[in-house]
Amino acid sequence: MASRQQQLTAPKQIQLSNPRDKRTSSSSLTDDSSLVRQIRDTHTPGRSDNSVNVNQILQVVEEIFHRASHGHAGVLLGTREHLETVEDRTTLSSADAVFHGLSYLIQKIYCEITCQCSGGADTHASAIELLRTLSSYPWDAKVVITLAAYSVYYGEFWLVVQLCTTDPLAKSLATLRQLSDIVEHADSVKPQLEAINNLNKAILNVTKRIVEYGDMVSMQSQYVSEDKPPLSIALAHIPAAAYWVIRGILASASHIAILTGSRHEYVASTTEVWELSSLAHKLNNIHDHLTNELENCRQYIVAKRYDEEYETLKRLFQSLHLDLRNLRALISQRDDIQPLQIGTTKSRHGLEVLRRRHVLLLITDLSLSNEEILILDHIYKDKQKRPEVEYEFVWIPMVDRNVWDEAKRLRFEDLKSKMQWYTVYDPLIIEPPVVKFIRNDWQFDKKMIVVALDPQGRVSSLNAIHMLWIWGNVAFPFTDEKEQQLWNAESWRLELVADSIDPNILEGIEKGRFVCLYGSDDLDWIRKFTDRAKNVAKLAGISLDLVYVGRSTATKERIRKVNKTIETENLSRFWPEYMSTWFFWSRMDSMRCSKAKHHKTLDNDNILREVMTLLSYDGSDQGWVMVWRGSNERARANGHLTLLTLDDFDAWKTAAADSGFVPTLKNELLRRHTPHHCTRLVIPGFGTDIPDKIACAECGREMEKFFMFRCCLD
Repeated sequence: MASRQQQLTAPKQIQLSNPRDKRTSSSSLTDDSSLVRQIRDTHTPGRSDNSVNVNQILQVVEEIFHRASHGHAGVLLGTREHLETVEDRTTLSSADAVFHGLSYLIQKIYCEITCQCSGGADTHASAIELLRTLSSYPWDAKVVITLAAYSVYYGEFWLVVQLCTTDPLAKSLATLRQLSDIVEHADSVKPQLEAINNLNKAILNVTKRIVEYGDMVSMQSQYVSEDKPPLSIALAHIPAAAYWVIRGILASASHIAILTGSRHEYVASTTEVWELSSLAHKLNNIHDHLTNELENCRQYIVAKRYDEEYETLKRLFQSLHLDLRNLRALISQRDDIQPLQIGTTKSRHGLEVLRRRHVLLLITDLSLSNEEILILDHIYKDKQKRPEVEYEFVWIPMVDRNVWDEAKRLRFEDLKSKMQWYTVYDPLIIEPPVVKFIRNDWQFDKKMIVVALDPQGRVSSLNAIHMLWIWGNVAFPFTDEKEQQLWNAESWRLELVADSIDPNILEGIEKGRFVCLYGSDDLDWIRKFTDRAKNVAKLAGISLDLVYVGRSTATKERIRKVNKTIETENLSRFWPEYMSTWFFWSRMDSMRCSKAKHHKTLDNDNILREVMTLLSYDGSDQGWVMVWRGSNERARANGHLTLLTLDDFDAWKTAAADSGFVPTLKNELLRRHTPHHCTRLVIPGFGTDIPDKIACAECGREMEKFFMFRCCLD
């Protein structure tokens, strides 16, 4: 049965919503406009001397709550920890500085709280009165100061309970305040203690959110304004939230007062526990709503900051900076880390290693292939043999931090371990504004790009990958002007087509041998073609070097199977390493992209015309053949037309003997060509290098454009 003391000290019941109602809305913060007006009328800011270090005060308060709820209270609630292992998070010196000048105010609020507890005052009126006492302070300071005063009251209560069995002074105080029975008869008061503990947690959580809003206003003012959404919307709920925190503090203190004056016969009523639980429920709803609004504000601030950093990047790369300012903005602005790492050795380096150097930024996602790494490695090693070529590679991987996981981390580490040049040590140091800049302004979209920077930090080429693939280090310093110079001096010749992929081809050029490059993944056609080509070469009395170069659209496994068949049946030469096949077709596509970059068309550029013809052949299912003698003498056709022409060799063998095999073959192919022998062209990816119109290499008509989505399952 409840004691008479309970009846004297029980606070006036508060009308609250049902705790089972889980709906959270802005109305749950304000209840009604008249209450909000009453709360706001208590606020009269303006005094400059009322600045309070709310975060450090809150730290001390948390320490009190932590030790109280996990000390002797933990015995009663079943949550006790070994406090000797808990590190004290505050120091006396810092606490003294924080509370200097506030101790009197905290004591005053403490007295008002205790008076309200002992007199059974109206909780709403008491909360409004406390807000008036703190009228000149910011809302976060109001709740933190009130919470500090309450923590003294709460801490004193548990300190006496905790020491009453061992300290004579505490024992005497516990006797006078009738606290000794709490330990001995914990079961009778446990529901109320649990309700108080839960309410305190809710009070503390909402207080932290209110403090976070205060920090946001003071620290992020350049990005967000108090009188504009979304911060203005969120701040509109702070006064009501502060009011309900103080209401919760008063209710919790009142129920502690009941425990202080009760004997062990006292049993907490369902109404008392429900009152505390209802307040905790309301404060938890307020916390959730403030958290959502706070997240909206943070996202807004992040977006504004990212926009600012993005515009800064655009400005930086439009001018020269000898102090690495642009590279710092691009890679990392932190001075306390070394953002670069040599992949193979894992040695860390600062950005100073790039000062006044030509820099090639390798920008890729994590789908970077081993073939790309191997070719880059070959180019990098070749650079070390050329003293006149001085530049550094830096790999900048583009990743989505929203889906970053351990599998992607392992993939990154695996790729990095194969690179003997600089990489960023962690992809997540590349900030979202940088990713946006690289995608929008440097037009990165899955396919690797290589952005070349001169020693002054200016962009000399937005994508030097095509120069690297076509000419390697001969293209140094990888400027757009150098690229144009190289094309001006270039022609469609076998050295350009084969490069250094196959040394035997280059040797054959010098010796005047006939070289035949062919491609397909149709084994039946390959068998027919190689058989007829060998017979024709024998009849013509020429030495023909047949070289299989694969097909760009075939999978790696398919090319390996074809190579194995060619080797087993001794059909021709082939490139044992898939990398050679991959590089051959990558160079062809790079030539196409490079020509498109310099606005060349099929009508005004012979090299582009030949490249597009070869790519068109490769896109069809018919196979293709290209026969060379020396650097420039050539004939080419699709596989079907080639077989027809070779089958009819008797008709032109005399002309071949008189006029030369390659010129005669070329004429015969042209004579037999019919417009219906058309092809298709498969261009990987999307981008500015895709022309609006492409003419068929066979009939000259404009080709239709389709989109193809393809997955390689290598």
